[in-house]
Amino acid sequence: MGDMTNSDFYSKNQRNEANHAGEFGCTLQELRSLMELRGTEAVVKIKETYGETEGLCRHLKTSPTEGLAGTAADLEKRKLIFGKNFIPPKKPKTFIQLVWEALQDVTLIILEIAAIISLGLSFYQPPGEGNEGCGTATGGAEDEGEAEAGWIEGAAILLSVICVVLVTAFNDWSKEKQFRGLQSRIEQEQKFTVVRGGQVIQIPVAEIVVGDIAQVKYGDLLPADGIFIQGNDLKIDESSLTGESDQVRKSVDKDPMLLSGTHVMEGSGRMLVTAVGVNSQTGIIFTLLGAGGEEEEKKDKKAKQQDGAAAMEMQPLKSAEGGEGDDKDKKKSNMHKKEKSVLQGKLTKLAVQIGKAGLVMSAITVIILVLYFAIDTFVVNKKPWLPECTPVYVQYFVKFFIIGVTVLVVAVPEGLPLAVTISLAYSVKKMMKDNNLVRHLDACETMGNATAICSDKTGTLTTNRMTVVQAYVGDVHYKEIPDPDSVPAKTLELLVNAIAINSAYTTKILPPEKEGGLPRQVGNKTECGLLGFVLDLKQDYEPVRNLIPEEKLYKVYTFNSVRKSMSTVIKMPDGSFRMYSKGASEIVLKKCSRILNSAGEPRIFRPRDRDEMVKKVIEPMACDGLRTICVAFRDFNSSPEPDWDNENDILSDLTCICVVGIEDPVRPEVPEAIRKCQRAGITVRMVTGDNINTARAIAIKCGIIHPGEDFLCLEGKEFNRRIRNEKGEIEQERIDKIWPKLRVLARSSPTDKHTLVKGIIDSTQVEQRQVVAVTGDGTNDGPALKKADVGFAMGIAGTDVAKEASDIILTDDNFSSIVKAVMWGRNVYDSISKFLQFQLTVNIVAVIVAFTGACITQDSPLKAVQMLWVNLIMDTFASLALATEPPTEALLLRKPYGRNKPLISRTMMKNILGHAVYQLTLIFTLLFVGEKMFKIDSGRNAPLHSPPSEHYTIIFNTFVMMQLFNEINARKIHGERNVFDGIFRNPIFCTIVLGTFAIQIVIVQFGGKPFSCSPLQLDQWMWCVFIGLGELVWGQVIATIPTSRLKFLKEAGRLTEKEEVPEEELNEDVEEIDHAERELRRGQILWFRGLNRIQTQIEVVNTFKSGTSFQGALRRQSSVTSQTQDVTNISSPSHVSLSNALSSPTSTSAAAAGHPRREGIP
Repeated sequence: MGDMTNSDFYSKNQRNEANHAGEFGCTLQELRSLMELRGTEAVVKIKETYGETEGLCRHLKTSPTEGLAGTAADLEKRKLIFGKNFIPPKKPKTFIQLVWEALQDVTLIILEIAAIISLGLSFYQPPGEGNEGCGTATGGAEDEGEAEAGWIEGAAILLSVICVVLVTAFNDWSKEKQFRGLQSRIEQEQKFTVVRGGQVIQIPVAEIVVGDIAQVKYGDLLPADGIFIQGNDLKIDESSLTGESDQVRKSVDKDPMLLSGTHVMEGSGRMLVTAVGVNSQTGIIFTLLGAGGEEEEKKDKKAKQQDGAAAMEMQPLKSAEGGEGDDKDKKKSNMHKKEKSVLQGKLTKLAVQIGKAGLVMSAITVIILVLYFAIDTFVVNKKPWLPECTPVYVQYFVKFFIIGVTVLVVAVPEGLPLAVTISLAYSVKKMMKDNNLVRHLDACETMGNATAICSDKTGTLTTNRMTVVQAYVGDVHYKEIPDPDSVPAKTLELLVNAIAINSAYTTKILPPEKEGGLPRQVGNKTECGLLGFVLDLKQDYEPVRNLIPEEKLYKVYTFNSVRKSMSTVIKMPDGSFRMYSKGASEIVLKKCSRILNSAGEPRIFRPRDRDEMVKKVIEPMACDGLRTICVAFRDFNSSPEPDWDNENDILSDLTCICVVGIEDPVRPEVPEAIRKCQRAGITVRMVTGDNINTARAIAIKCGIIHPGEDFLCLEGKEFNRRIRNEKGEIEQERIDKIWPKLRVLARSSPTDKHTLVKGIIDSTQVEQRQVVAVTGDGTNDGPALKKADVGFAMGIAGTDVAKEASDIILTDDNFSSIVKAVMWGRNVYDSISKFLQFQLTVNIVAVIVAFTGACITQDSPLKAVQMLWVNLIMDTFASLALATEPPTEALLLRKPYGRNKPLISRTMMKNILGHAVYQLTLIFTLLFVGEKMFKIDSGRNAPLHSPPSEHYTIIFNTFVMMQLFNEINARKIHGERNVFDGIFRNPIFCTIVLGTFAIQIVIVQFGGKPFSCSPLQLDQWMWCVFIGLGELVWGQVIATIPTSRLKFLKEAGRLTEKEEVPEEELNEDVEEIDHAERELRRGQILWFRGLNRIQTQIEVVNTFKSGTSFQGALRRQSSVTSQTQDVTNISSPSHVSLSNALSSPTSTSAAAAGHPRREGIP
């Protein structure tokens, strides 16, 4: 279905409609055109065509209160006629495409050409016997058999190239597959609440059909288009579709149109689903953009000429399936305003440096070889250049060229990006088991550098099972739940009504799932606590709700972060009105002028009574770590009807019924987790909407603060007063005075949270830039989650909006999972360092051996094919082996590395150089005196096609043995002694080391001519292995040398401050490879892009990040907005993207092409 074009889709549906036209009173087409109307014209159209929304419900054979019957046959029929709630993703790349992409690598192309030339020349026999005169060209060993075997080297090179390509392509392919698996897993997990057969149930978003009655509430992301049929105070953020940042108020009689992909910012209600999947507004836009495959290719070509308009059209696509499910392919988009992942910046830079060095070395090698040969042949031996000798000379030059290219191949660490990808992919997979659903790959690694965590209290640090444990009713403060008889009957009745009616009807308490378990709390946890209180008072809330169903509620003021209270108005039988209110006690009590006394009669409640109550009741409750909630009511006359929109007047003059203290116990595993964080050098701060005493009490229980320490606990108001200057502007230096000591921020608004996070991130007070992680669950946490380096959203309690803004979703809402994320993040970093330490030793040794060997003996001791094999084991396999080391608790014992710590520390540099010295000494010893030691023929200065010598085979074999044992040394990078520690916990590592060893035996004993190997005797093997084992001993020697003495060692691979966000990055392009590209624009871009083997693998990383589907690419565009607009927070994407598109043609084409690799840039 992915590549069905629009017209096919329609014609198919039209046919279906014709068959079923009689069954439903409206066709797909009618509903589609209805959903394109807005505001009052939509209301008029519904009235004219269907007569009110009830009429439309009848046409669609559904009931506004009972929902669909939910029979399988009916649901199938609806899916058939009106379509499924699913937008087909872009087709994945086929294996062949991936192979083709891997072949684009310039180093490989050079090798292929050289191999083909060498092949062609080997079949060319110069005419006549004239070639004796061609200098050193054909030495004595050339007999008939060898001449025939000349083609083998060329063929072997081609074969090894094919090998490398297949490995690369396979890696890419499996990454993509894993990513899609993750994607679909996330999509299945996203559920939505609908009413079927009178029951409120949660179903996967893809199961929603036209005619369903869906319940929408604060924080939802709408999964389909629909018509608002009942509810209160519903406000929607439609900026993802319209680009208008103002929230749109929805009402049945003014604007009932709800569109998929928009966010509910306030209120609740029900909607009748009228369009799903490809027919919903978002779906239609996707179809226009050709989410199907065919149109894609044409798009690619057009993309380059497209102007800003395209970008505008693409902008509004926030979400397809309306699920955060689909938004996972926003992967990268909101990551962009955070600088590029630290690790990647450092790696790209390092790879560029190594690549340049390799290039220089290989060029010099070729030049020296050619010059030496020419001088030796034509000057020293004074040979004339004979025409019949040309092919022979050309063969020599091709051979030199091949040696040069092999040096280059070994020098370029193409295993680096691969190691990052493997390491990240492996971590992400394992983190799923630790309840971390990673949405942005690099969040995983950033987490390892985290220095601060700003955590919510409710649900993260606490269990989010609210229970009322104290109450103040009828002038008495009960330390535990009072006996129902001790509470005046009037008060009791008011209390039950106030709690049952003035809470979302979706909140209920259900019997436990298993015998003896706790009752299940569904919906808002605070309300569940209050309903639990009603049940503890031996009362029941259901009858009250049945008497006054949701449709009969006269007016509802839903809870939001400004009001901090919720009120519901009902009409009494005598026509008067009664309003019930509940909310944070210090806020609601300010509005109370009376309170019910011990007889259940209201008495005057003066400000001084209130102060006394705060002192005697509320503060003691808060100091026990309880949240205090005040429940109140007010009666209004029927005439004149109050002005309900004047909130301040309505919410005043209340009568307090009671104040309850709700306990939310700290999760048992949290104190330990927080202790681990503090030991690992991470400061945990608590940011909560609760009152300061409650917050402080919980913070002490968790171990965030310890009595007697010098720390700050501030309320939002006080915090704002301290950080703002006289004009009310926030000043960074004021924040800098506060944040290092701040541990608890109470009664904070979402903006405070954002301000704090931004303040810590922007602070220059400490030498390391702080890396901040934030947890959040509410819609209001969105800005802070986006701003943070790593945003954690709660998987259970979190709203869709929060999940969409986050980088990692905690599937069990548990703080201790964050500690696991830190451990994995540090592990990724260490894995990469281990790999680097290993890889660089190989590179240095191989390059120097090839280079000096070529200069002194006119032939590299390590042949092209051998080098490619070394490259394969050392790059691909080693990256697999070292990148999959499991993390240990020991990782949490050190401080975070920080953003500008170099990748290669002094210790690592010491190891790299130390091992390189050992390996080079041995290899050169073998090269120049090896034949005497082993009493064999020397392999030096062998003629062109001579058979492989034992001498060079021993060198090759020893080289590989040393690498194998050094791979074990590389497992430790902080100078630990025991390199075998925990080696059996990593089966992949053991398998790879043993496997490489086995293949090496096969190559040496049976590789023959293609691998330039000659079989070795057992004693020669023993020597090779023995020299290899020497690596382990030498490793211990190196570990003994104190690093502090070696001041001359440089560190490498650090990000300098100014490079962190180069200016161009803001408007240049929204792609990943930028660091490397920028280094290169300065000159040798053409050469280096050749080297950029790295690209191939960065593609992989990209595929992972940008989400594999087409939508991902489109959405990446929206990141531009967040970069430029981070400060002003204007969320009007269409304008912004237009200006950006004009300023940067590349971004448009990238967006339009939907292709991870940028088109049209040299």
